[in-house]
Amino acid sequence: QVQLVESGGELVQAGGSLRLSCVSSGRSFSNYNMGWFRQVPGKEREFVAAIRWSGPFTYYGQSVKGRFTISRDNGKNTVYLQMNSLKPEDSAVYYCAADLFDGGTYYYADADKYDYWGQGTQVTVSS
Repeated sequence: QVQLVESGGELVQAGGSLRLSCVSSGRSFSNYNMGWFRQVPGKEREFVAAIRWSGPFTYYGQSVKGRFTISRDNGKNTVYLQMNSLKPEDSAVYYCAADLFDGGTYYYADADKYDYWGQGTQVTVSS
């Protein structure tokens, strides 16, 4: 069993930066591909970023490419999302998710393919 806990969300002004963290309490964190998604009320969960179990391969949603950076520290069982040049439309609940690497194709943008989810952290960007 894997438990994920996100932190770092808060209220920030447009143009500012935040770094989200997601800590895994399970073992074998390095065997998991990790993703970040976000969701606003009334909308579907949106893919933000993902990183492979082995690193350094990363993937980004079009709306955040060039502004957000995903990274991981397997020694700390943690995945990060550095968010720069924040915009009001980035406001959402941000979730991290874990996908166990099984040697198959990594559908990094498909929320249904992830095995474990955190409870989310709220990011609010004021204009």
